Amino acid sequence: MMDIQTSKSDLVFLVICALLGLLAELSFFHGEIGISYFLFVTAFYWAFFWRFRGFSFTNRRIGFLLLFCIWLLSAGYFLYCNTLFYALNILVIPVLVILHVILITGSPTMDWYRLSFIPYAFSKLFALFPYNIAFFAKEKGNVKTKVDNKAYQVITKIGIGLLISVPLLLIVVNLLSSADSEFSRVIGRLPSLFVHVNLLEGSFRTIVVLLYTFGFFGFLQLLKSKWEPRALLQMNGKPKFWDPVIVSTLLVLINAVYVLFVTIQFQYFFSGNLQDSYTFAEYARRGFFELMAVTMINLTFLIGTLSFSKESGKGIRLFIKIMLTLLVAVSGVMLISAFMRLSLYESAYGYTLARVLPHSFMIFLGVIFLYTLVNVWIERLSLIRFYLISSLVYYTLLNMVNIDQFVVDQNLQRYKDTGKIDIYYLDSLSYTGVDELLDLYESHPDLPGLEKALSDRKKYTFAEDHSWQSFNIVKRSVRERLQEFRN
Repeated sequence: MMDIQTSKSDLVFLVICALLGLLAELSFFHGEIGISYFLFVTAFYWAFFWRFRGFSFTNRRIGFLLLFCIWLLSAGYFLYCNTLFYALNILVIPVLVILHVILITGSPTMDWYRLSFIPYAFSKLFALFPYNIAFFAKEKGNVKTKVDNKAYQVITKIGIGLLISVPLLLIVVNLLSSADSEFSRVIGRLPSLFVHVNLLEGSFRTIVVLLYTFGFFGFLQLLKSKWEPRALLQMNGKPKFWDPVIVSTLLVLINAVYVLFVTIQFQYFFSGNLQDSYTFAEYARRGFFELMAVTMINLTFLIGTLSFSKESGKGIRLFIKIMLTLLVAVSGVMLISAFMRLSLYESAYGYTLARVLPHSFMIFLGVIFLYTLVNVWIERLSLIRFYLISSLVYYTLLNMVNIDQFVVDQNLQRYKDTGKIDIYYLDSLSYTGVDELLDLYESHPDLPGLEKALSDRKKYTFAEDHSWQSFNIVKRSVRERLQEFRN
């Protein structure tokens, strides 16, 4: 049972959380999300830093990186119009925010890059429910001690009187309305003086605000109280249970297979020619599965060997390092092969997000493999820490480079070179694609299907609800251009 100590600042913070809950409901439940996400994140961190003013934060370097990435990702909602990241970041940003505030308010000895941090974070998150119950139970007791018994009975009786008066007033108002038409008309106009809200919708929105309020309050108050499940903070070292002889045997066999594969592949590796039995689609598809094999097998085996192999003599340790280096080398050849295959497919069929994203992921994997190779020979480096930080940076960069714009630019360049273009795919790339299609229309108005695609987009765009929550720079610019289209 947690010992809850309450103060006036706690009640002030509860009011702030209520306002934050109201802002969350306004930001996320009133149409498409745009600038509202960035505004909410800014308000949340204002409330957070106000509550933790004077607090000595921990893990500051990774904390600053997380905060920077969170703000960039939330800014993407009004800077760009990528449908994929729009959906992903609805979940990614809250997860990063939760991990960030837990990290910078937790123990300075916490190993955030170990698996033990995950149950620790969950324990913090779910502890907000018992905290809220204990807090309000404590406040109820405080109210009873501050108000004498007689006053408490008076307040209770007033509440009972209000409850009884509601059905009685409904009956009386109904009878008086039937007796006088003017009175009925005045009563009928009363709801129009207030915000028109459906009863069911209003109830739902109220529940959402309350859930946000008590969620923010309980979670941040819990972090402020410094209650920690200390048993989950540390992992007692890395378990070492992979036998070096078994590992060496596996490495020899796996490398033998990969070297044979790479040797055969070099017959057509740099030629860019397809084997007679494969189409472009089959060729690229097989390259993608190569990438999955590299990711799931080679990288996993590398991490496992570096993390869980038992200590051994210098000779066998050197042999394992050489075998791991060879494994990284053949994995690099397979990555390059997959990269070339996908490039060949794009040159034939055009650029799409489904083709560009794997390309970027291959580059990211190349960085991962290079760092892993360095770790093979410099053992003191931390693998998992680098993987987590580089993954966060990679994902944030994907959001910031505006992949939609890159895809559009590449397809337009392909159109200049070959005269081939998929108008309907560019139109599907939200407002970024539409913006470039408008440019294309100015130079090629007779391009088949282009005028109809822009006309349909214009009807769809002006039929949308344009509230302040959904404000987006690209969307606003394209909307203004569409307004002038065919006027």
